[in-house]
Amino acid sequence: MAVSISVGYEGGLRCKATHGPSKNQLVTDAPVDNHGKGESFSPTDLVATALATCMATVIGIKARQKGYDIPGLKVSVEKHMSEDSPRRIVRLPVTITIPLPEDHPDRKVLEATALGCPVHHSLHADIDKPVTFVWGGK
Repeated sequence: MAVSISVGYEGGLRCKATHGPSKNQLVTDAPVDNHGKGESFSPTDLVATALATCMATVIGIKARQKGYDIPGLKVSVEKHMSEDSPRRIVRLPVTITIPLPEDHPDRKVLEATALGCPVHHSLHADIDKPVTFVWGGK
């Protein structure tokens, strides 16, 4: 299934993207350290965001398939850029806080599900993507 996303350049290093099916929009801005104002997500911020939201989403799908929900699940990610050329993402450490007990029977399944998310598999192998799971988190 293909999804259409259209992007218009607004000037001033800002773009507006429109999601074809829903018509929802988001704005990107170049980061301050790359000639921009940093007033919104940068394109590389969206890569990090895609990884975190994908992991949360697939965990939610797996939990739903198993008959429960995980409100309070949290995912945080840090984006680290290269200091040399070419400019690129070099590290995306992720912490997933799952508000279920450490001994939950689906622990291994949920962890494997997060690591199997499509974005995680789509990112270049040179990007360091360590994932830490925190169980029983608040």
